[in-house]
Amino acid sequence: MAAPLVDLRSDTVTRPTAAMRAAMLEAPVGDDVYGDDPSVNDLQDTLAERLGFEAALFLPTGTQSNLCGLLAHCGRGDEYIVGQQAHTYKYEGGGAAVFGSVQPQPLVNQPDGTLALADIEAAIKPDDVHFARTRLLALENTFGGRLLPFDYVQQATALAASRGLARHLDGARMFNGAVLQASRTGGTAWGEARRIAQCFDSVSVCLSKGLGAPVGSVLCGTRAFITRAHRLRKMAGGGMRQAGMLAAACRHALDHHVERLAEDHALAARLAAGLQQIEGLQVEAPQTNIVFVDLVGAARTRAEQIVPALRARGVLAAGVYQLRFVTHLDVDAQGVDHAIAAVRDVLAAA
Repeated sequence: MAAPLVDLRSDTVTRPTAAMRAAMLEAPVGDDVYGDDPSVNDLQDTLAERLGFEAALFLPTGTQSNLCGLLAHCGRGDEYIVGQQAHTYKYEGGGAAVFGSVQPQPLVNQPDGTLALADIEAAIKPDDVHFARTRLLALENTFGGRLLPFDYVQQATALAASRGLARHLDGARMFNGAVLQASRTGGTAWGEARRIAQCFDSVSVCLSKGLGAPVGSVLCGTRAFITRAHRLRKMAGGGMRQAGMLAAACRHALDHHVERLAEDHALAARLAAGLQQIEGLQVEAPQTNIVFVDLVGAARTRAEQIVPALRARGVLAAGVYQLRFVTHLDVDAQGVDHAIAAVRDVLAAA
């Protein structure tokens, strides 16, 4: 079998660039559990300031960052409102319930990833001993690569605040959304990221996806919130020692890889345009860097063979009946064109 050439399974597969590796090697380090790793402190302070928060906390993973965020807002017997397809509900092992006895109240995601305002309103429980205490609204942006409309974000978070709820954003790919939003408003990526973030009381930002760091997420909020989250990080085993080399990679990503996300979006559009010309595929036009493709007709009857056949042709993808392709900084136009040709060959094969 030929070695994979183009890995489109996820933007989590990115590898540190040469410049990022150099930044890691040169990073000053200390013991972050004691709070004296200068590179970690710099990362936390920088992202908190740029997004408009009082403080931030560096964590190993987005799952742990969201977990600490949810549990810093909610206690035993509380609940949080969340989408049925949201990462924090569906793909993070039920951590809030397992570790915090916090009940999720899942709502149906609309096709654009939003939660209907009426559904949010109806899900908020009255102050009654029969019910869990509704404490938090958790949204995700981007959602399946789709940008939540900013006016919706404002309305949903304002509704939550008016009912006394805290608001948390799983912003794993928030910067992808900010880059897209900036292209629509004429603003800057950082300016739009701050506008999005400031609708929430806390934001979890992943730096190991499109931004290309090898490891790490950052949770932002008030100082009091981050103090609670810090204790939770310790209990969850997320306290690291000389973590500055990892933090330096994340800081390099913030300084050099945010605006370039537009290149990934352009490559996703190129990939979608090519796939749309192939019979047997129904392609969803991407907004950012994720392309979803449904297999239809005869192609659907061969669904389980598609991904292995693509792998044999040097292309890695995810899914069965619906395929997912994700562009990132380790993919270029040549790789995208190779992937299109591989899909065409696979579907044309008898």
